[in-house]
Amino acid sequence: MTTLTLKAIAVALLLGGSGLVMAANDGQTRANELLTSDPQFRETWQGVVKKEERLPEWVMNLSGTAEQMNAVQEDGDKYLVGPLCETADTCLNNRLIVAFSYDKKHAYAMLVQVPAGLPADKSPTRHADYRFLGEPKEGMQKLLMEQLKKDPNWY
Repeated sequence: MTTLTLKAIAVALLLGGSGLVMAANDGQTRANELLTSDPQFRETWQGVVKKEERLPEWVMNLSGTAEQMNAVQEDGDKYLVGPLCETADTCLNNRLIVAFSYDKKHAYAMLVQVPAGLPADKSPTRHADYRFLGEPKEGMQKLLMEQLKKDPNWY
């Protein structure tokens, strides 16, 4: 009887532990995890940023704070799209909206920078600098702008 109880406890601990692991990895893709998750993402992104000058390190490496990415269609093609911020505290001032094609062969992004110290009564939209990466066509540019507008703090 004691052996059965110990086995039951061991099984319960193992199952409980695996539940914690699954909770930590919620299965949702984030931009700051892409380059380490698949070499094809890294290769594609490096092809985008190597053509650019004076990009911040967090943009070059897709490091920082990120939210869940979503599947979006543009001109019949599917993309994984999501935001990335330099830090959670500076998200209003330094953010990147990233889009990767499902086949991982194309990547586009929009770097959005707003001057630090902008008064709360000033619209970030009117004071932002927008820089597109990866030479997105007009439809992709609109898609990236739409993603930015989904942020309730963006007006």
